[in-house]
Amino acid sequence: MGSEASAAKAENPWANLGFNLVVPSLLLIKGEDWLGDFLPAAGTGSSTLVFLLALAFPLGYGAYDLLRRRKANFLSLLGLVGVLLTGGIGLLRLPPEWVAVKEAGIPALLGVATAVSAWTRYPLVRVFLYRKEIFETGKIDRLLRERGEEGSLDRLLRRTTWLLAGSFFLSAVLNFLLAVTLVRSPAGTEAFNRELGQMMAWSYPVILLPTLLVTIVALWLALRGLRRLTGLPLEELLVEGKKG
Repeated sequence: MGSEASAAKAENPWANLGFNLVVPSLLLIKGEDWLGDFLPAAGTGSSTLVFLLALAFPLGYGAYDLLRRRKANFLSLLGLVGVLLTGGIGLLRLPPEWVAVKEAGIPALLGVATAVSAWTRYPLVRVFLYRKEIFETGKIDRLLRERGEEGSLDRLLRRTTWLLAGSFFLSAVLNFLLAVTLVRSPAGTEAFNRELGQMMAWSYPVILLPTLLVTIVALWLALRGLRRLTGLPLEELLVEGKKG
């Protein structure tokens, strides 16, 4: 019963992708052509209304998802902040260069926070990766205490945290280059909306794949290090492996 309830409240990845990327991108790219004949009657520029409509989808989905699952999701909240900042740039008609600053600023701040956390008692890799929902943390910590290897675990997590920080910095650079290349028109215009939609559509293959590769390398290094330190096989390190 409990597993069914948690499955029902799990985030739908297709809905997440559709509401946060596909629908807003399509509206920004083609919304003026699709809805341009109907929107001017509202007394506001059609480009601004199309922009607001595109923003409504990720904002609405983020709010709905948080209310439905009743659990604050850090990445969802970060996405909402990004959407609000983008919306502010468009509605305030700031220079298009601000889009590049915003796109690079959020992952750069995350990278700095992650890198700084590597020198604290709680590196962020413990939040993102070394979790009891993923790893058999109780068994691993007990074995490492018995072997006197707690310090080795800290060093492993610190190195992995640096890799995660590197993935955020890589994302910041790629975000900036993509925004500077694609977004050139004044905010509030049809061309600005179209360029913003193209940037969102290209962000997944251009940005997500390289940063995902870095994250996979970080996960692989963490698993390899934990196997070496504990002597446990992979299936005993991972929670799902044990259940399987």
